[in-house]
Amino acid sequence: MTPPPLDDTAVAQLVRDAAAAPSMHNAQPWRFRYARGSGTFRVYADFERAMPHSDPQDRALHLGCGAALFNLRVAVANAGLHPQVDLLPDPSDTSLLATVRATAPGDEQDTDLGLLHPAIRERHTSRYPFAETDIAEGLRSALMNAARREGATLAFPSSWHLRWVQELAEEAEARNLTDDGSAEDLARWTRTGSEEADTTPDGVPAYAFGPRKRGGRAPMRDFSGGRPSADLGATPFEVNPHLALLTTEEDGPHDWLVAGQAMERVLLLATAKGLATSFSTQALEWPDLRWPLRDPVSGTGRVQMILRLGYGPKGPVTPRRPVGDVLGFEP
Repeated sequence: MTPPPLDDTAVAQLVRDAAAAPSMHNAQPWRFRYARGSGTFRVYADFERAMPHSDPQDRALHLGCGAALFNLRVAVANAGLHPQVDLLPDPSDTSLLATVRATAPGDEQDTDLGLLHPAIRERHTSRYPFAETDIAEGLRSALMNAARREGATLAFPSSWHLRWVQELAEEAEARNLTDDGSAEDLARWTRTGSEEADTTPDGVPAYAFGPRKRGGRAPMRDFSGGRPSADLGATPFEVNPHLALLTTEEDGPHDWLVAGQAMERVLLLATAKGLATSFSTQALEWPDLRWPLRDPVSGTGRVQMILRLGYGPKGPVTPRRPVGDVLGFEP
């Protein structure tokens, strides 16, 4: 049985949930269209929000859109429907990333999807220090399984591999602070003035930068880029941060969308289990540093994201574009 099309108010709420997803520098590089007749969403990349230097292949852009796609799936499931997804359905249109048709639930329904819905609004990137508290092995396994269910792999590096990941991230951060292209991308998407931070619906506002790192090995980005900004102070971060590498076997647009969905599934589950989360993307922005992040034993896997997990304060709410700016309707 085909359910009736959603009304416009319900569609707007579903897209509002989708757009709560994380994206690099909170650029929110997505657009949605809803076909009332077929009850189908189309998810598009907004390439005007790309970062030509930090993300020249639009890999991170696809990850962000994949995260928004996963949130849409969760929201549709929470509404009692089944999200039927088709990735990259039109080879002639590279901006069309996915279609999602809301259908009646069936045997193929992912019953866990809807349970993640409360975490959509609770998840915020935290750029604050986390406690030096272990993450239980059972929870680690659950997070790894969450990534696996979406077709990706999540691994927690340890010992010398963890130190190597930290060193690569530190090298990348040092490069970014003196690289003109990285500085241009950062300047476009950070909001250092108080009025700008309060009124701009995208980017990273100064109040969300987090304190400057004074000691510790957590791979943190200096979002001020050396520019004047609100002083949030400096504080020690974790000496032994919990980092996780999200990987896929291949490295094209389809894999990036898979990785984005896996990333968001991990983040929502982590949030539901009381973990704070953030990202480290610096080493992924330099091809010569990204390649050595891969599994040191097998030498395979393409690292798509470095996640930082732990127990600590949740980050502040960052702005989102009005739904009317990212959603359109058609018959």
